[in-house]
Amino acid sequence: MQLAAAQLNAHLQKGLRSLYTLHGDEPLLVQEAADAIRAAARVQGYTERTVHTVAGAHFDWSEVLAAGGSLSLFAERQIVEIRIPTGKPGKEGSPALQQLAQDAQGNDSTLTLVLLPRLDKMTRGGAWFGALENFGVTIQLDPIERGALPQWIAQRLGRQDQRVRGGEEGQRTLQFFADRVEGNLLAAHQEIQKLGLLYPGGELSFEQVESAVLNVARYDVFKLSEAVLGGQVARVQRMLDGLQAEGEAEVLVHYTLAEDIRALKRVRDAMGEGRPLPVALREQRVWGLKERLFERVLPRLSATALDNLLHGAHVVDGIVKGLKAPGWPTDGWQALQRLALQLCQECGAQQGPSPRGKIPA
Repeated sequence: MQLAAAQLNAHLQKGLRSLYTLHGDEPLLVQEAADAIRAAARVQGYTERTVHTVAGAHFDWSEVLAAGGSLSLFAERQIVEIRIPTGKPGKEGSPALQQLAQDAQGNDSTLTLVLLPRLDKMTRGGAWFGALENFGVTIQLDPIERGALPQWIAQRLGRQDQRVRGGEEGQRTLQFFADRVEGNLLAAHQEIQKLGLLYPGGELSFEQVESAVLNVARYDVFKLSEAVLGGQVARVQRMLDGLQAEGEAEVLVHYTLAEDIRALKRVRDAMGEGRPLPVALREQRVWGLKERLFERVLPRLSATALDNLLHGAHVVDGIVKGLKAPGWPTDGWQALQRLALQLCQECGAQQGPSPRGKIPA
């Protein structure tokens, strides 16, 4: 059974199942969901807990299988926790997990909790994950995207009886907060808790938040791609500065930008040959959020703009590898910034509405 993360607390109030699987890459959300399940289990008499971390190809699954049937003299119920950091249980782990899932049925003495990272579609279609889903409860814990982060912060502040001021100032405060903690949800949680220690319940001013919240944002190149295609100039600038400060490789940042430009060009060329936009996007393996961004951006990009961007990507490829180019900065990060902002401005350019699938000459 699949369960939305927001439904977990209500589910636990109705009663516990004997098997839970949590999968996601956001440590804070996985930790909180696991803590909620453990707390509910303790209330119902699950007083023992064993933890098994699957590491390496030679992990002994027999210990995990035996754990479900071995209680100490001092406990009637136990939690068996299985952590698989790689998300790949291996050849022996797949049948072991299927056996564990089947054994969990009707087992009131053992609660099994499986912790996994974010899984791709192929892995979720595997027999072992299917067994966990069919015989227990699976919860996918997705990251909080930048657009939803201000509201998430407001909700967390509300849990400790705090809130920002109403109106434009409050929105500005939440946006400032989100900029400081983007990509680092665990640190965001800590900054919210810090506000609870510094100030009493009630209304928080912008000045109070500004003076208390540290800049703990963390960025990755995939989020940079979304920000560039979204035309978010200020955010792109912050992310590039953050990636440089964190020591990200220039060639990786360039690859991400260049691959987006090449994909835009390929999709546009395919449409020029008569293929519908959805077909062209699928052929170029453009899915999810990026698919929606491409649909919005492509009508705004002319053939000349794309040719200029492709040329710029070629030039910057040489610069980040130590070459020089007339009219371009010699510093790799400055050249990346110029290319990213050029693409960002093209994607954010305001033009008249174009019918879906119609590309300007």
